[in-house]
Amino acid sequence: MRKLGVIGGRSWTSTGLYYQHLNREVAQRLGAQHSAALVMESVDFAPIAAFQDAGDWESVARMLIGCGQRLSSAGAEAILLASNSMHKVYERLQVALDVPVIHIADVTARRLRADGVTHAGMLGTRLTMREAFFRERLEGHGISIAVPQDPAMREIDRIIFAELVRGQVTRSAQRLLKTEINALAQVKAQAVILGCTELALAVDVRSNILPIYDTRCLHADAAVDWMMTEDEPARAAA
Repeated sequence: MRKLGVIGGRSWTSTGLYYQHLNREVAQRLGAQHSAALVMESVDFAPIAAFQDAGDWESVARMLIGCGQRLSSAGAEAILLASNSMHKVYERLQVALDVPVIHIADVTARRLRADGVTHAGMLGTRLTMREAFFRERLEGHGISIAVPQDPAMREIDRIIFAELVRGQVTRSAQRLLKTEINALAQVKAQAVILGCTELALAVDVRSNILPIYDTRCLHADAAVDWMMTEDEPARAAA
């Protein structure tokens, strides 16, 4: 099994879910006494949030590059960045590291295409829903993307940062997200992408009008695939 490095901490809740998923999946594949070969750096998100709010993505990139370099020095042979939004600096992170960084949008797109989905709705932070860095990655795989209208987009963003990153789930948040999933179905989306690693806390992926694709789960599954294929060239995961 190859060793994986995880950059976590955008919220401790989603980082914990990643850790559980990676270990659970390894145990299911290899047997109950097995667990994932991991090194992890969980960063304090508050400084990153301040840089993000100020539009200082260079500082965000420098922080994450430092994390990746320390993980690589600790023996990680590939990196998992446990945040959709932080993939805004993916290219700078990948260029700075000598190991592959497994891109969350690429693994999501491959699963969608395998399932025949070419038009999907997406929920996430305003950054992920509005900016090109994530949407264009999906569109590069031939998948068109629909997102909520701006008022709902702002409220989803508030729910993520004010509630879900703290592990808080409210009925009003669950109702809003279900309403927006129904709205995406009205614009002929074939499925909905949870483009924020915390959203599965408030969305029941099994009981909605559309199939739900949780990027965190797909990302973690792809990382376990990579860990199990020791004879495969490392860069194939990127």
